[in-house]
Amino acid sequence: MEEILGQLPQKAKEKHTENKKFFAKLKKRPSKKLDYMMQELHEAEFERTDCLDCANCCKTTGPLFTNSDIERIAKFFKLKPSQFIDRYLRIDEENDYVLQQVPCTFLGSDNYCSIYEVRPKACREFPHTDRKKFHQISNLTLKNVSICPAAFNIVEAMKKKISV
Repeated sequence: MEEILGQLPQKAKEKHTENKKFFAKLKKRPSKKLDYMMQELHEAEFERTDCLDCANCCKTTGPLFTNSDIERIAKFFKLKPSQFIDRYLRIDEENDYVLQQVPCTFLGSDNYCSIYEVRPKACREFPHTDRKKFHQISNLTLKNVSICPAAFNIVEAMKKKISV
């Protein structure tokens, strides 16, 4: 996995222009079956991919925390939301709550998440490759292929299946 993760940013960079053009065409003429197909590709990839072998998303990026995430996780820690914010979060340039640091504070050395049951929505949905109206999140997907080997593989499989 270390070798794959080491090569991923370069592979994603090499495919960036091709992927950007592909998503631009896809946005103009999204297939009616796109969401269904993405669900299939997502499920097939995650039958082969175990996130615990990687956890690169947790090691290199941090999720956005919604107010409901903050309330739920604070309750889990038996903290007031303001205490949770003070201890773990900061406000970023776009006025969103994010982690004070990466790798994620809640990631263990075994790649297990200590708050998995109550993790933020952004973590539950990552890498967002099975999201409805997938064609609307192409910029996010372009970022995620350089972080997540599964997202990279899903986009490559998608390009083979769809001709735009």
